[in-house]
Amino acid sequence: MSSPNHANSYYAASANDKAIRPQLTGEHRCDVCVVGAGFTGISTALSLAEKGKRVIVVEGSRIGFGASGRNGGQIVNSFNRDIDYIFKSYGEDIGQKMAKMAFAGSELIRHRIEKYNIDCDLKHGNLFAACNPKQFEDLKAKKALWESHGHNELELLSASSIQDHIGSDRYAGGLLDRKGGHIQPLNLVLGQAKAFEELGGQIFEDSEVIRLEQGKPGRVVTKQGVVVADTIVVAGNAYMFGLLPEVEKKAMPCGTQVIATEPLPEDIQKKLLPTGHCVEDCNYLLDYYRLSGDGRLIYGGGTTYGARDPGKIESIIVPKMLKTYPILQNVKIDFAWTGNFLLTMMRMPQVGKIGDNLYYAQGYSGHGVTNSHLMGEILSDAIDGDTERFDVFASMPQYQFPGGRMLRIPYTAVGAVYYNIRDKLGI
Repeated sequence: MSSPNHANSYYAASANDKAIRPQLTGEHRCDVCVVGAGFTGISTALSLAEKGKRVIVVEGSRIGFGASGRNGGQIVNSFNRDIDYIFKSYGEDIGQKMAKMAFAGSELIRHRIEKYNIDCDLKHGNLFAACNPKQFEDLKAKKALWESHGHNELELLSASSIQDHIGSDRYAGGLLDRKGGHIQPLNLVLGQAKAFEELGGQIFEDSEVIRLEQGKPGRVVTKQGVVVADTIVVAGNAYMFGLLPEVEKKAMPCGTQVIATEPLPEDIQKKLLPTGHCVEDCNYLLDYYRLSGDGRLIYGGGTTYGARDPGKIESIIVPKMLKTYPILQNVKIDFAWTGNFLLTMMRMPQVGKIGDNLYYAQGYSGHGVTNSHLMGEILSDAIDGDTERFDVFASMPQYQFPGGRMLRIPYTAVGAVYYNIRDKLGI
């Protein structure tokens, strides 16, 4: 029987580690079993291994198979809902505690890359690009907000000065965050997986979990084996497939599309992104793009609700790319892929504990690169007895989408249409 493969993406083609881990067979015993080998699962496992825990990771497909190995590769600070929204919605106490964590994910990523010498094409700096004057005013407010919470590596860019960074006249201005950046995401998760294994951890691929049995200890059951563990962490995000139905009802898989061009001549690269920073615009249905380590333009955007993969990714994304960069009219597209992320009703991560020894984390709502790394450390601390940060997230209400899955998709799609109209009207 053949092993499952990664999506046919640029990331999979340029992966540093193409080794296939064994399938789980027989019975194994450990302190913690983590279900899911994406950013959340591997970050949790690595942090636990650093604390001396015996950890096994069970993955239904391949390391980084889901959003962790298919995303735009951008290190973006804060949460989908920014700090001001959190204060307004959840109060002063939670707001202050969340503000202290808003920039921790990017710091952890850099720490891991340096500590474990991970080769993942790290480049510093990300740009928020305003498509209209209202969005530019919002970026001014974001700068003031983040600076009030200690982030002082920000630069506001006018419509003319942003062209020093982006070779396009689309934008009314922007905000440069020097604490942001971009990476080859699959190589980032693979590098952390290798570090975890070097600390004694085990990873089993092609080992889909069919049942969780809670108890002391708990049991994680696959078709071919079982892991008996004192603690279980479920980190499947958009790929849980029935393991925790009550948790899954609280979020919805959504798809985003990405393309990668052929490697571009250096002079073209300099015209597109002279300073090498990654970019995301400020629209609700945003575009995001950057240059890869070997000089390709990676361009993403668009959203499908309910995890439906569009038939022709290029037909969705290429027009967006050409609107930004008409000079790429004749460029060859080498890769086009889609991947699912998980959207929550409140656009905030959902973290919790079921019973005495089962933890879960999900729903980063488009901010998964930084938030998933942070969550892994928070889950690890909670399992080790320090629940301070975990309790902040766990105290926040987790709402189900109205009407179950049948209404989740049209409900959210209608909202997307509304916000798309607002984007186009600049209101």
